[in-house]
Amino acid sequence: MYDIEKITIVKTVAQAVEALQKDPTAVIIAGGSDVLIKIRSGKLAGCNLVSIREIPELHGVTLESDGTIRIGPLTTFTEITEDPIVREHIPVLAYAVDQVGSPQIRNIGTIGGNISNGVTSADSSSTLHALNAEIEITGPGADGGLSVRKVPIREYYVKAGKVCLGPGELCTAIRIHKADYDGYCGYYFKYGKRNAMEIATLGCAVVAKIKDNVIEDIRLAYGVAGPVPMRCTRTEDALRGSKIDDALYARIGQEVEKEINPRDSWRASRGFRLQIAKVMPVRSLQALLKNMAEGKKGGSNAVVGVL
Repeated sequence: MYDIEKITIVKTVAQAVEALQKDPTAVIIAGGSDVLIKIRSGKLAGCNLVSIREIPELHGVTLESDGTIRIGPLTTFTEITEDPIVREHIPVLAYAVDQVGSPQIRNIGTIGGNISNGVTSADSSSTLHALNAEIEITGPGADGGLSVRKVPIREYYVKAGKVCLGPGELCTAIRIHKADYDGYCGYYFKYGKRNAMEIATLGCAVVAKIKDNVIEDIRLAYGVAGPVPMRCTRTEDALRGSKIDDALYARIGQEVEKEINPRDSWRASRGFRLQIAKVMPVRSLQALLKNMAEGKKGGSNAVVGVL
């Protein structure tokens, strides 16, 4: 049984904004893989829901005229993994979301829900950080219409469990600009206690542009290395222009350790997370180079056991 007071089903973004304005305590529901669990556990008992599942423009992936990839927040993980635009241009995201939960969860879970619940372990979020994604947010406008704003994904997260959605606002798109994926390759590395249906002990996404074994540009992002998903921007600055060799691999871990702040939890200690965090970007970069040599633009891996 689910203790739900009321559910409002909307079919347009304008209706969703209006419903959220009328009831600021209402909870948005899409796939329901997170929300229904919270209701059943009592954390959201007696809540009012606003279902946005039937808003057509929030579904699917499109390639805009300027090369920007627009992902609707109601696009499921399975749809992203199978989407031809994603697989051609940003396959690292296709592989990363394929690490989420079980096939049943991937069939109903949405990428918008995955980033908007604010958890640091979201497999899609660290990868979207590495892709420099931009989040489109729609809410009430001053003239009674709708207002749209766009924020970098690193600014979307406010603190653990909270994103920057204001009253009446919802995520209406995830956008990845051509300059942030064209010529890049990526790799997502998930570490957990088992290979399937596992929340990440640590997640690491690397997106890089490499020429003649030199790093022209690199973006390194983590999940569970801090209270929210994060980029290691100082490490990135230190690595740009560097030749890839054993000395570089040794430096990566040293630089990363200065930026991340993992926690102790029942899944793993802070010390263990720090240790594997230094190894994961090295393994990811090595795998990325191998994929490049084989003509691939992305990949991922889920690992059990000792790195």
